[in-house]
Amino acid sequence: MDFETVMQELEALGKERMKKMYISNGAHEPLFGVATGAMKPIAKKIKINQPLAEELYATGNYDAMYFAGIIADPKAMTEQDYDRWIDAAYFYMLSDYVVAVTLSESDIAQDVADKWIASGEELRMSAGWSCYCWLLGNRPDHEFPESKISNMLEMVKNTIHDSPERTKSAMNNFLYTVGTSYMPLHEKAVETAKEIGIVEVKRDNKKSSFLNALENIQKQIDKGKLGFKRKYVRC
Repeated sequence: MDFETVMQELEALGKERMKKMYISNGAHEPLFGVATGAMKPIAKKIKINQPLAEELYATGNYDAMYFAGIIADPKAMTEQDYDRWIDAAYFYMLSDYVVAVTLSESDIAQDVADKWIASGEELRMSAGWSCYCWLLGNRPDHEFPESKISNMLEMVKNTIHDSPERTKSAMNNFLYTVGTSYMPLHEKAVETAKEIGIVEVKRDNKKSSFLNALENIQKQIDKGKLGFKRKYVRC
């Protein structure tokens, strides 16, 4: 299936309601408004195709960029490739759900995510923290040095309230993920969440969100889901 065909198929799947929803979350034209589930049949036909993924991502079309993440070959991408992708990710649904997800299936995930977290740029930092959420929720605990994750919890505790808005949200997710999926530091994550308290995330033209990692960790404890790992990161 070539580039033109994929673009035509995506356009045909577009829905005005989805388009409005994506735009309200920060997407802008060009986009078709395709539900992510509707992309699965096309993805099944193509499977993995990195050159096609690159063509689609370069369009700047939100739906094409999202689909690029589904068919990309994470292990074939270099650090420069990921930097190029994050440069083009203009809002959080691309940075956290396309770029961070793709990165999390690569062998260089932690190195690149660490660099982004240290960048001081809102969406790069958000993608870096989000990548760790996908990693910790999928890979075995022994792949992550306890001291490193512990230092990251300290960083969240000390900087979350003063971080950029999208970064706050991703840091809060990281705290929640450590608390539910990374058992060596479950207790520390709970203590850290208690110290941090409620995190306010301000949003353009919308009411603020109030995030409570402690409450969400407790919900997972109540469901007996501590130590939960997902089989797959990408849909």
